[in-house]
Amino acid sequence: MKNKFLAEMQSRGYLNQCTDKDKLDDLCDKKTIAGYIGFDCTASSLHVGSLLQIMILKLMQKHGHRPIVLLGGGTTLIGDPSGKDNTRKILKQKDIKKNIKSIKKVFNKILDNSNKKTKPIYVDNAEWLTKLNFIQFLRDIGSHFTINKMLTFDSVKLRLEREQSLSYMEFNYMLLQAYDFYQLFVNKKCVLQIGGSDQWGNIVNGVELIRRMLRKEAFGLTSPLITLASGSKMGKTEKGAIWLNKDLFSSYDYWQFWRNTDDRDVKRFLYFFTELEVHEIDSIFNKEKNINNLKILLANEATKILHGKSASEKAEQTAKQTFESRGISFGLPEIKIKSREIENGIDILDFLSKNKIMTSKSEARRIILNRGLKINNMAIDEKKKLLQLNDFENKISKISLGKKRHFLIKII
Repeated sequence: MKNKFLAEMQSRGYLNQCTDKDKLDDLCDKKTIAGYIGFDCTASSLHVGSLLQIMILKLMQKHGHRPIVLLGGGTTLIGDPSGKDNTRKILKQKDIKKNIKSIKKVFNKILDNSNKKTKPIYVDNAEWLTKLNFIQFLRDIGSHFTINKMLTFDSVKLRLEREQSLSYMEFNYMLLQAYDFYQLFVNKKCVLQIGGSDQWGNIVNGVELIRRMLRKEAFGLTSPLITLASGSKMGKTEKGAIWLNKDLFSSYDYWQFWRNTDDRDVKRFLYFFTELEVHEIDSIFNKEKNINNLKILLANEATKILHGKSASEKAEQTAKQTFESRGISFGLPEIKIKSREIENGIDILDFLSKNKIMTSKSEARRIILNRGLKINNMAIDEKKKLLQLNDFENKISKISLGKKRHFLIKII
């Protein structure tokens, strides 16, 4: 690849498929471009499964190109069927707007807003999708799609093969996404759409729609979908999704997530989720043979990008104090309770499930039976089911689940 942006995408493992790699390479080498990635807003935060896409937008900025962040206020009303066995939950517009406002905080943290030429452009496709005239849309856009071809796309084909229902609403999602690209091409001079490999069919539709309606060329490329060396899906743990918003997932927990990376995934995650140069990562791996030191490097660099250098350093220090001294570190995630709640004791099973430390009471009961739950480093058994005042010193107690998950309980 001649172009530095695409060359680095390739060397980091970001590049999976491209509609016309050589032409895009030439174009990016001649001038700066605008490219977009779309994010549906089904929750108040994106999770770590979306992080690779955000890192690609960040890489665009590094090489002088302008990212467009499409926050799908319109498409979220429908729900993307790609990779889903069932219809997504239908959300109200007011809830989607709240989600967009919350999600935007993460982009403002990770992307650079200081350079006018590369500052991200934020768009909400509700702006044009909610104003569409159905008959006119069928005539102008629907006429360029055939049912024959639409049935071949994985998002449709896999659902039908499994004999799982696919609503007419979801079936039309690919038309709406293609129309998004057309709108951005016309109004924002956007020539590139990027997405995960499960979006390939939808992206190609947009490229073809622009060619048919405008007789102009646009490009699409995809990144690989990430699976862990263990075979499980990226970002799923016993605690659930690894959210990017700090109010849903603390910076300490985020640091721990990366620190606990499987040995086999560490190098490629340094390529994917840090700003360390590729040659620098290769050099570090040649010199450093202690995999735990490499995991700490990954945790520090990944956390720094999302939460800042100070939070990253604090998380590392907290982990060091917690695991090496086995003491209480005041950087641990906190759960606050009122003094009147603890007067008669708190049922530990209720407490663990209510605060989402464990997903259910039955799961909490299992970990207690296996002596995996500790209060102030002392294992508790089935007989001790109450969290009581004598478990607190200076109104603080520490709960540990296994060796890696710790929480401070504070009486306020």
